[in-house]
Amino acid sequence: MEFDQIYKQYFSQVFLYLRSICVTADLAEELTQETFFKALKAIDTFDGSEDIRAWLFTIAKNTYYSYCRRQKRFADVDSSKLAAAAAETSGEMAELLIDSENAFRIHQFLHEMEEPYKEVFNLRVFGELPFEQIGRLFGRSAGWARVTFYRAKISVITYMEVKENGRD
Repeated sequence: MEFDQIYKQYFSQVFLYLRSICVTADLAEELTQETFFKALKAIDTFDGSEDIRAWLFTIAKNTYYSYCRRQKRFADVDSSKLAAAAAETSGEMAELLIDSENAFRIHQFLHEMEEPYKEVFNLRVFGELPFEQIGRLFGRSAGWARVTFYRAKISVITYMEVKENGRD
């Protein structure tokens, strides 16, 4: 496959993944461009043994982490996108996202969530990657990715139930 075809086919997916972890759409677009520039330079090293989308997401993730190190600040997740994506993943979570206050609480919780739960949640919800690819990104199994995502989702639900019942 020619690189221009790869770019056309995967640009929006890489952008959406980066947008899910970036503060602004402008930053996500800039990092997406940088991701594809790095991918173009390294295309000869891609052996085809994994899905090219997973390879591009790995480059995007590393590009984002490099940016954060340069800027010495942490990622922020846009709460409106979080609300929309989380609503698709669980009926219980959809109920939690009815108002902006709950969406902000979820945003805060995800911002402080430990790795790898945070990243697996983002890859599944925002990157829409299947568990098999998420597992490969971490050098683990699809079952590991499924369990990690489930634990992250349960953590969010439990956190919100505690907040809702006033037991801070």
